[in-house]
Parts: sequence; C-alpha cells; structure tokens
Amino acid sequence: MTFNIGNQNAANINNVGRDQHITGGQTGIVVTPEQAWQAFADLRAGVTAAQLDPATSVAADKELGDVESGLRQPKPDRARIAPRLERLTRLLLAAGSLASAGSALVAPIRILAHFLGTLGAPILSLLPILT
Repeated sequence: MTFNIGNQNAANINNVGRDQHITGGQTGIVVTPEQAWQAFADLRAGVTAAQLDPATSVAADKELGDVESGLRQPKPDRARIAPRLERLTRLLLAAGSLASAGSALVAPIRILAHFLGTLGAPILSLLPILT
C-alpha cells in the first residue's frame, strides 16, 4: 500500500493503512497568532502584577522580551520562543508566583505553550492544574 499525501494542516491527522480504533476521543487545540499575542499581553500584565523581587523581575523581563521578539517575526519563531517561555515558567515556579497568581499567569502560559505545538509540551508539564 502506498500513500501519497500532500500538505496537511489540522489539529489531528490520522493516516492509516487499515482499521483505526480510537477510544477516549481525540482533541486538538489551535491557537492563532492573534490569540498568542493576547496571551503574551496577559502574561506581561500578570508578571507585572506579581510584584517579583528585583532580580527575578529583571530575569523575567529579559525572557518576556525574548518571547516578544520571537512573536514579532513575520512567521513567529516557535523554536526561539519555546526555551525562553520555559525559562520564564521555571523562574515563576521557583519564585512561587504561579501558585500565588493562579490563572493570571498559568492561563496565558498555557495558551502560549499550545501555540508552540510539540515544542510547548515541556512547558505544559510544568504548569499546575489551575485553569
């Protein structure tokens, strides 16, 4: 059996040669660039409201700036954004901000991680289940 499959764009794509049995359903999350920008704005506001100590605030601002630079590319640079967002998430976790700020920080990080696709999986694994 030969498959000749062209370009495919979807949340879930299943190419099978025979029977496929799916239990438990399939889901996909698609985040548009506009939604990613809104999540970034919400994240920046949440970090500002978190009142981090000066050293953590400087480090967080650097990571936010790098994430913003990646988003500003004509085609957002997910490979550039992912490690910066992961460092920011780890920084906020260490500062206790994700627990204290709750969904104000977790929700936008989660949206941005989904925007990154598979590159966002390590970030999602860091997040508490709040939203």
